[in-house]
Amino acid sequence: MQYLDFEKPIADLEKKIDELQTLSVDDEVLKPELDRLKEKADQLRKSIFTNLTRWQRVQLARHPERPYTLDYIHHITENFVELHGDRYFADDKAMIGGFATIDGRSVMIIGHQKGRDTKDRKYRNFGMANPEGYRKAFRLMKLAEKFKVPVVTLLDTPGAFPGLEAEERGQAEAIAKNLKLMATLKVPIISVVIGEGASGGAIGIGMGNEVYMMENTWYSVISPESCSSILWKTWDYKEQAASELKLTANDLKELKIIEGVIPEPLGGAHRDWNAASEALKKQLLESLGRLSKLKPDKLVESRIEKYSGMGQWTEKKQGDTSQDN
Repeated sequence: MQYLDFEKPIADLEKKIDELQTLSVDDEVLKPELDRLKEKADQLRKSIFTNLTRWQRVQLARHPERPYTLDYIHHITENFVELHGDRYFADDKAMIGGFATIDGRSVMIIGHQKGRDTKDRKYRNFGMANPEGYRKAFRLMKLAEKFKVPVVTLLDTPGAFPGLEAEERGQAEAIAKNLKLMATLKVPIISVVIGEGASGGAIGIGMGNEVYMMENTWYSVISPESCSSILWKTWDYKEQAASELKLTANDLKELKIIEGVIPEPLGGAHRDWNAASEALKKQLLESLGRLSKLKPDKLVESRIEKYSGMGQWTEKKQGDTSQDN
């Protein structure tokens, strides 16, 4: 288990527990001390994870042992058939998708995919999709509409790939076309942020009828580090930037950007993949049951209304010199 900096007190306690459990001593002798340490670890874990800062949640969203899109697909779906290629240029390994069933319900599931080790991270381009990735997603969403199958998208990316070759092949245009398509797609779209939700790289497959975030994830137009480097010319203020960006699941629920927060196991999704997957599956089934009852025109109308209604503003009457808050 890999521990983050703020988890060090938990790591020390769990190390002691592991050491006691490996001793060749009568269980009755060690049991009282083990029970005491386990209870203390549980209390410490609750204390730390119920008072996380926004930056700490950003760190959890990036934890290398968190489940990624393929992990969730293997846990919550049956009969997954991956589809490849955008029919224009290449098959982007940072974007995956295909038909599957969730408790017998057919879906088209699409998401960003990161890698576990150095070789796999390079293969998946660190979860940063090129234009061909977004065009693949476009093709799969059109295919879902053709067969009247709901679309489920799982967002987990540090951003769309910013390389020169991506811009030459039309990165912005590919994302824009996806947004236009998703605004008018005549099947239900459910989007869930399962890790990092950064900028256009995330929203390029994230315009859903209902949008949810796992508890320890973030969703923002810019990462805390990039925000800090722009405003303060250094990454040193990334924690302050994270706080000001209001990028956590609870923040976005309060701002009415998302419909809800999907709970994670205490300590983060990486602590218990099965529990995290069950929570995600439960929410997807609830949303599929609700949205599948709506007619295509109503799905499009509600999606457009949802995004048109985001944001708050005030209008001044002519001659009003009062200051806005």
